[in-house]
Amino acid sequence: MSESSALSSKVQRRLDATIAENLRVLGPIGVDVPAFLTQAAAFTTGGKRLRAAFCAAGYSSAARTSDPSEAIVLAAASIELFHAAALVHDDIIDRSDTRRGAPSTHRAFAKHHRASAWAGDEEHFGLSAAILLGDLLLVWSDQLFVEACALVSPENAVRARAEFSKMRGEVTIGQYLDLVEEVAWPVVPIDARAARATTIAISKSARYSVEEPLVLGALLGGASDALVEQIRAFGLPLGLAFQLRDDVLGVFGDEAVTGKPSGDDLREGKRTLMIAAAQELATPEDSARLDELLGDQGLTDADIVWMQELITNSGGLQRTEELISSSLSEALAGLQELELDDASRTLLERLAERTAHREH
Repeated sequence: MSESSALSSKVQRRLDATIAENLRVLGPIGVDVPAFLTQAAAFTTGGKRLRAAFCAAGYSSAARTSDPSEAIVLAAASIELFHAAALVHDDIIDRSDTRRGAPSTHRAFAKHHRASAWAGDEEHFGLSAAILLGDLLLVWSDQLFVEACALVSPENAVRARAEFSKMRGEVTIGQYLDLVEEVAWPVVPIDARAARATTIAISKSARYSVEEPLVLGALLGGASDALVEQIRAFGLPLGLAFQLRDDVLGVFGDEAVTGKPSGDDLREGKRTLMIAAAQELATPEDSARLDELLGDQGLTDADIVWMQELITNSGGLQRTEELISSSLSEALAGLQELELDDASRTLLERLAERTAHREH
């Protein structure tokens, strides 16, 4: 078993144990509680576990060991729970029907309402239950991070907790800015959209997907301020590459691989850097039509194809791929500045390539 798969197994066991313990403690409160918590189990099973891998890699860079401690397994599980909560809430905001090839959480709860023959609006119930589940996942995430910090020195714990709080705040602000961008576009000049999209990509995803897991692991391992800054120089551009690849997959990805319909980001009206690039490069008429179609829940297959072709033919996709490549190169250059053993360096190089070139 590889180091990454071994870590994934340890993290999954910790997540399973957390949910099992909460089922034991909270399940008896009411007959409907187990079904609620079972959805948490379904939603936290599987996934790429990239954030967990980066957390362990950050720890290795500081502690100079490839064997993740129990504190790192707890911290990695905490980050994965935070990610799961963000996805639950994000699917509500984006009105997404699917996640990883299965119904999104609010859709699953709406189905549960319907199957139970309950009174009232199943859609509203689904949204309400999903919000609560996302909140509960955040509670569990915080609990696990507190447990992780209890296993390291007080100084390391203080620094890690401060970073963890900053990460969560920034992701929330990034999500709000993303929400604003979907409705503010009529008053935002086309030549200003790329900069705004970059801010959102960094604050909503790039930092907490790569940079922050690396930094949190390093802080728990006792990293110096100088090492943390070197890690950021690697992690931030790689995180941007991660999000830009996500943007490409959200428009052009294969549903059989990504678990979400091709063009889903177009129906959700995502104002990404790739969209901003396409609008800068397209004719005014095509750019205006793209504005008109983005976010229309009734987009036809023909509309999606037209939008995909415009993004490709305008050069928007090519510019995005070039930015992914340059961001990856910047990250790898930053990696060379880190004092790492050969095993850790090879691991981070592989993670970087996997992050930038993934297919789901």
